[in-house]
Amino acid sequence: MAQEEKERIIIPDEHGNEHLFDELFRFTVDTTGQSYLLVVPVGENEDSEVEEEEEQEVFAFRYEDREGEENDIALFPVETDEEWAIVEEMLNTFSEEDEEE
Repeated sequence: MAQEEKERIIIPDEHGNEHLFDELFRFTVDTTGQSYLLVVPVGENEDSEVEEEEEQEVFAFRYEDREGEENDIALFPVETDEEWAIVEEMLNTFSEEDEEE
């Protein structure tokens, strides 16, 4: 199976250190209009295949497009239980679809 090229994004932490992530997917909630981005950190041994059973740490952010800046987004932490419930539901749906392929 050919590995699809994933979008990569650099996210700085609170100390200004930059970290590289692979984008899993983005989605927008129709009822709220909020957009979310789910990413996983790029591993040190990214060339080796990840075991199917091995869990990856997934990070979720709410994002907004910055006006006038193409492909530039502002990230915000997911803070409320309601937002986390939506993110978890989408992640579970994404994981189920991924397993079916």
